[in-house]
Amino acid sequence: MLAFITSLRHPRNSKDYARVERLLLETLRSVTNQTSEEFVVIVVGNRAPSFPLPERVHFVKVDFRAPAPKTVRVSRSPFIRDKGTKIGVGLIAAREFSPDYVMIFDADDFVHRDLAAFTAQNPGQNGWVVKDGWMYSGARSALREQPNFNRTCGTCFVIPYEAYGVPDELDVHATREQVRVAYGERLSKIIGAHKHAAEWYAAHDRPLQPLPFRGAVYHVDNGENHSANVMTGRARPLNAELSAEFGIRRRHGRLLTLWACYASDPMRRVMTPFQPVVDNLKRVYRAVRQTVRRIT
Repeated sequence: MLAFITSLRHPRNSKDYARVERLLLETLRSVTNQTSEEFVVIVVGNRAPSFPLPERVHFVKVDFRAPAPKTVRVSRSPFIRDKGTKIGVGLIAAREFSPDYVMIFDADDFVHRDLAAFTAQNPGQNGWVVKDGWMYSGARSALREQPNFNRTCGTCFVIPYEAYGVPDELDVHATREQVRVAYGERLSKIIGAHKHAAEWYAAHDRPLQPLPFRGAVYHVDNGENHSANVMTGRARPLNAELSAEFGIRRRHGRLLTLWACYASDPMRRVMTPFQPVVDNLKRVYRAVRQTVRRIT
């Protein structure tokens, strides 16, 4: 079984928590789109999502204090500590499901639908790292190949559960300090951070294999990334194949998507102020269409 584990930032650490929840819902649709039933999803946060959770998704509530003032950007150390301790609790919660592997994912990214099936077919391995993935701009419905994916995005490792050394003496009600002490350096090296995790695993006699397919999508331009990354330049439109593989729903119609993908950056900046008008017109059109359908 594969356990997908993620954490949610503290509501006071977000400029728009409703947006955080919308992004989480999109991500959960992707994660639960697996072709195999051999998976479980665990979400850890300070506040339960306001929407019904999909099947196989479990929420674990913690009472950890907000790591930083209310802002979308926080310094790296508090972010690693907050994410790491929450993921640490998620690993403890996963224990009851006896997973073989774990994939820690960011709550705004997307994953490939064949991950659970792949791990079920490959037991007893050291683990895998996503070396090549995708970058996706939801604002543009645009994709771009992303090399060195594990240096860019935290949704990049599939690791045996036992490699995390989950402490037997702790349960999901442990304090942040208890979690921090129990996991030791693993909290900052492989649980709360990702850039140099592959080297850490190799140094601890666990060299990882590259995942043999593009297993994850790094979602940018969404207003809630800690890194605040954006996609500039031209990109490829989200097509039906990739939409199905990663469970991504295109936000724009075909013409607007083509414009967003292939127009130059200056031209897109000129059009940006008009985007709310376009969105409102789309909502009015959909409402009128639904009304006509009900009448006829």
